[in-house]
Amino acid sequence: MAGESLPEFNYPKDVLQPLLSASNSSSLQQALEILIKNSRAAVGRAELASKNILPTVLKLVESLHHASSQEYLMQAMKLLRNLCAGEVANQNSFVEHNGIETVLTVLRSAALLSDPDFGIIHLSLQVLANVSLAGSELQEAIWHKLFPNEFFILASIHSLETSDPLCMILYTCCDGKPGLAIELCRDPGLPIVAGIIQTVASVGSRENWFKLLLSRLCLEDIHFPALFFKLCEGNASEDGGNTALGDKVFSSEQAFLLQIISEILNERLNEVRVPNETALCVLGIFKRSVSIVDFGARAKSGLPTGSTSVDVMGYSLIILRDICAQEGLRELKKDSVDVVDLLLSDDLTDVILSLPHDLEPPAIIRKTLKDSENQELNLGSTKLCPYKGFQRDLVAIIGNCAYRRKNVQDEISQKSGILRLLQQCVTDDDNPYLREWGIWSLRNLLEGNAENQQIVADLQLQGSVDMPELARLGLKVEVDQNTHCAKLVNIPGSYTKPVE
Repeated sequence: MAGESLPEFNYPKDVLQPLLSASNSSSLQQALEILIKNSRAAVGRAELASKNILPTVLKLVESLHHASSQEYLMQAMKLLRNLCAGEVANQNSFVEHNGIETVLTVLRSAALLSDPDFGIIHLSLQVLANVSLAGSELQEAIWHKLFPNEFFILASIHSLETSDPLCMILYTCCDGKPGLAIELCRDPGLPIVAGIIQTVASVGSRENWFKLLLSRLCLEDIHFPALFFKLCEGNASEDGGNTALGDKVFSSEQAFLLQIISEILNERLNEVRVPNETALCVLGIFKRSVSIVDFGARAKSGLPTGSTSVDVMGYSLIILRDICAQEGLRELKKDSVDVVDLLLSDDLTDVILSLPHDLEPPAIIRKTLKDSENQELNLGSTKLCPYKGFQRDLVAIIGNCAYRRKNVQDEISQKSGILRLLQQCVTDDDNPYLREWGIWSLRNLLEGNAENQQIVADLQLQGSVDMPELARLGLKVEVDQNTHCAKLVNIPGSYTKPVE
């Protein structure tokens, strides 16, 4: 409150005098301002720790709380927050002098007001968050004081000032402690995380702690299914699904969770490995959403669309795309399970291949087919893309699954997927980067597979397809002079680089 004159109160000398002495000032207001400034730097915090100032600050907080002096209390909490930032001596002193209970008392009072004091709540949580970084002993002390009731109350407050530091505390306490993560993802812990997701979905997030927490629970651990289905309880509102199907529809919070998980996975593609339980759950969600989405309306935008069911389908598809990409980026450890093989065993290929067959082709292909007499190309299409980029994402997941997996290459061929995939190697306004993903997928479909290469060569020789993109793959069609059969051969000096 620099520049403002705060009323002075009479405090015991054992509270006021150490603060005045440490700051070389004559008033509490001036002392707090100076100490807050000094405690912003590590050297200042260390000097104040040597003077054992933290117990005095805790006493001041207690006095100000009882006196209902909010202006001074805000200043005292700022000082306490700074003192606990990375200074082990202060953090230990905080716990030794019952600082958790002191701050918790202030926090409860601010949170339970009819009009919650978000400033005090924010500062109180920042204090506890800084202390939680001091190690497992302090983390467990904070956890046992706040879990589950206090955490639940805080998670129910829809405020950006609350959610960020709360996520920091939860993440820090759970990181490296599977037991606490399990507690948080079972009753009565699940409502806490669900409340945070609902808050961030409505007010946003400024810091990375929210994503770190969800990454820890949903991608580095196996708790995604429990959290996803918890978000559906008592909140089944759908603005774009077909409720006549009798299936329980999705909530907007579930769509939001999938969106955030898709962002985290894309950002940390080389850092985390999605658990098998999570991958299978996401595939189940995708299958379920496909049965709900209305494919009768042409997309007006990409994700998010405003339709919960479409967003659930789109983000679950993107997650599956990146899961399959992950397996192509790493070498499998001995005895480890290839998550793509696991997904394939749960009918991933059937689901993904059936959709492009039913979707209308890209605009340029539709124009070509309009007057075509080749009935093989005139595939009946009754479904439209529900969001811009849907066809691209389908092609991408096909390409990622086919990467160095002959069983997938053969299955796609057997299900007449090659011709349909060839049609995706074009530009399309409704599917940005469709051509690039189509070429990448075609490359993966043909790599090391003579049978598939022969199919493409025969199609081009027959005039069924016009594929200048084959040259991009370093391939061309030649007719064998002995057998008179078409075949694909490498172009000398060509280099094939996968599209990223």
